[in-house]
Amino acid sequence: MVNLVEAQKPLLHFLVRLAGLRQHTVDVDGAGTELTFWVPKDKVPKDKSTVREITPEAAAGKTSKAPAAERPAVVLVHGFAAEGIVTWQFQAGVLAKHYDVYIPDLLYFGGSTSPSADRSPGFQAECLAAALGKLGVERCTVVGFSYGGMVAFKMAEARPDLVRSLVVSGSVVAMTDSISEITLERIGVKSSAELLLPDSVKGLKALLSIATHRNLWFPERLYRDYLQVMFTNRKERAELLEGLVVSNKDATVPVLPQKILLLWGENDNIFNIELAKTMKEQLGEKTMLQSIDKAGHLVHLERPCVYNRLLKEFLAYANPEAPNKE
Repeated sequence: MVNLVEAQKPLLHFLVRLAGLRQHTVDVDGAGTELTFWVPKDKVPKDKSTVREITPEAAAGKTSKAPAAERPAVVLVHGFAAEGIVTWQFQAGVLAKHYDVYIPDLLYFGGSTSPSADRSPGFQAECLAAALGKLGVERCTVVGFSYGGMVAFKMAEARPDLVRSLVVSGSVVAMTDSISEITLERIGVKSSAELLLPDSVKGLKALLSIATHRNLWFPERLYRDYLQVMFTNRKERAELLEGLVVSNKDATVPVLPQKILLLWGENDNIFNIELAKTMKEQLGEKTMLQSIDKAGHLVHLERPCVYNRLLKEFLAYANPEAPNKE
């Protein structure tokens, strides 16, 4: 029987390609660590030892056009329940009109993998920064959602030369013992894996119910198919969750030089708006907080038009040299 989620991928890929993006795999370290990306079609590196073309053009032997004028780069970093292009399907085309959009799959999502035993968000950030360097990205705005927001914070701290500004939704600077315990108790689950790595339709329904403001209905078969396609590499992902939590005594709020936008769902049940307000105060005067009503944790999917408008406004503010924005 055809998997409905898998069957929709060609259409999604067609729409993303129509927006001018192409899929590539970046050899991060020459030792087996690879990240899959969607990148601007005119930013495909010619060095095929570091980037492997995996699009139909490569199979047909077609070559890329000459590079277009430089545009600000925007990197969209996904959360834990879906790979990059599924997470950002409502943002990719809108942003690609005026920005060079890069959409990675973090390690153990999509086709990204590594032989390393390091499961920390810091390692994810290190690999992402290295891959962006191989793609020729020198400065960028990073937009991180949930788990991707934690990776984005790590990359902004480690590479201020690369990350010029930051947008984070439904995330924290670091998942401390206390934040983890309070969050899990409020949601009513025993562990992050129970919530974020469901192994049944019931578990996936519970995750969706917690992550959204509205009650959404999907047929049972769609839930089953989504579980089969989107929750692969379960062992490695469980280890990623274990690698997230840090001791309260070891946690510090970094002093970040970047302009930061915390773009929140007002009804986020996982990382609530009060947590965002506290984080804004901790991060300092360069940090702004904007909330979107009638939206939960999946704010970019529940209210994409409002989310995109606020995101574009911030990008225009953070990238004043960008072409005229609509």
